[in-house]
Amino acid sequence: MTDRHFLTPAEGISADGYITDQDCFSSVRYRNMRADINGCGWIAAYNLRHALGQEADWNEVRQEMDAMHTFRFPGPTLMRIMRNYLAKYVPDYRETAGREEAAQAAKESFAGIFRYQEGHEPHFISFVRRPDGRFRFFNVTDGLEDSVMSMEDFATGHLLRGTVIALTADENTRERKDAP
Repeated sequence: MTDRHFLTPAEGISADGYITDQDCFSSVRYRNMRADINGCGWIAAYNLRHALGQEADWNEVRQEMDAMHTFRFPGPTLMRIMRNYLAKYVPDYRETAGREEAAQAAKESFAGIFRYQEGHEPHFISFVRRPDGRFRFFNVTDGLEDSVMSMEDFATGHLLRGTVIALTADENTRERKDAP
């Protein structure tokens, strides 16, 4: 029998505090499921707040978003919940729908979240602009947990099917630090 290595939340967090690997959250529950299965929404929300310089604890973000769901049954983060959560902590965020429109809005932003299909699964991911103009993407898929590319390359490789929504924030939002 071989030793099995169980990933821990600490292993899924980058040195600079972003959650990069949802698979490391199998010991954490969200909406009555393991968060490695359905935690992409709260992870993206946490990462956006972190990118904007807000003091946020990932576990508190998870708990607050979980409690916002009216019905206590397993499932993903609903868009209604994501919108309500962001309205509270990133009140100046902008929502843009459509593949090309969302990619363009994201390209012009400082940071944000995409809601799209990764493969055949609905997925939330977060991104932040780097000083060189490219973007750092978090928790995209296995092998792209923490990756850097242009917005065009991300859109061409990942925004391929289904509805695409960008929830974006400008850099001036970053200066506000903690919203209410």
